[in-house]
Amino acid sequence: MFNTLNRWVMSSKSWWLLALSAITLEMAALYFQYGMGLEPCIMCIYQRVAIFGIAFAGIIGALGNRLVLLRLAGFAIWGVSAIWGLIIALEHVEMQTNANSLFFSCDIVPNFPQWLPLHQWVPAIFEATGDCGEISWSLLGYSMPQWMVVVYGVYSALFVVFLCSHVLNKLGRNDT
Repeated sequence: MFNTLNRWVMSSKSWWLLALSAITLEMAALYFQYGMGLEPCIMCIYQRVAIFGIAFAGIIGALGNRLVLLRLAGFAIWGVSAIWGLIIALEHVEMQTNANSLFFSCDIVPNFPQWLPLHQWVPAIFEATGDCGEISWSLLGYSMPQWMVVVYGVYSALFVVFLCSHVLNKLGRNDT
């Protein structure tokens, strides 16, 4: 089984699939924002950045999957983005669940590093205009942040499975 999964890791197709899935989610987010008029809150923007990170990881992995350093960079960016996105989505669900609590509030301006002010560079994608506590969309009784917990949970689980299979395969063999 680990050999089969490792072949997927070594294949650029799997990395392109990772990137394509994340890009599809970004396109859906933009449709929700501009097609349906749902305003993204600060937590939505942070989750959007995490999805961009996963897409970037997929592109790096697809282009450099045969080079150890690029493959490791792809894994690192994928893992950080997926787990960070999961944490943000869980926090967002908590904000929506306790919307009337004084302990939960969201900022208006994203807390991006000064050297990377995405909300100023590309405000059409990274500017927050919505309220974190507002539930303006649901599917099967679950809000968008709840669905994003599922999405990031899947990305995180796949990251762990693929990384473990790759590491275990490499421990069993000495080639790259």
